[in-house]
Amino acid sequence: MAHIAPNELLPIGELARRAGITVPTVRYYEERGLIQSERTPGNKRQFPRHTLRRLAVVAAGQRVGLTLQEITDALGELPADRAPTQREWTRMSTNWAAMVAQRIRQLEVLQQSLDGCIGCGCLSLGKCTLFNPDDAAAAEGPGSRWVRRAEIAGRRTGQGPRAGQEAARPDEAKQ
Repeated sequence: MAHIAPNELLPIGELARRAGITVPTVRYYEERGLIQSERTPGNKRQFPRHTLRRLAVVAAGQRVGLTLQEITDALGELPADRAPTQREWTRMSTNWAAMVAQRIRQLEVLQQSLDGCIGCGCLSLGKCTLFNPDDAAAAEGPGSRWVRRAEIAGRRTGQGPRAGQEAARPDEAKQ
């Protein structure tokens, strides 16, 4: 069995391989402050072995659906210079459990909305609050609001479409 030196520094490629992520991901996490490296005289990144634990925490947080900001906040409560203790991990995971429970409640509400929509069979973007909440454009009438606005603007300037011509959409008028 190989001896594990707890203070050994891992090169970035070795850290990425062992953590199951890419080297650019390691760099990104370092930029975001999730992990810290030490630099060699040649400016190469090397990471303390305990960085593997921090990356495991990042992966666990992502698996339960946390954002990188939420994970960063949680890691901010842990020591940066060593692996977290069981007590520290328990405190953090208890907070995460509360966030996951809240997300589950939100997803259950969404699930009930889906059941109602599928159950009624409307599948109407004009009526469905799930797909079209607070539809302000509906009050303007049917069709493309961009075409309507172009037509109205054309009438004001006397440049509106003539009989048999379609109004140009604003994005087509620039071409």
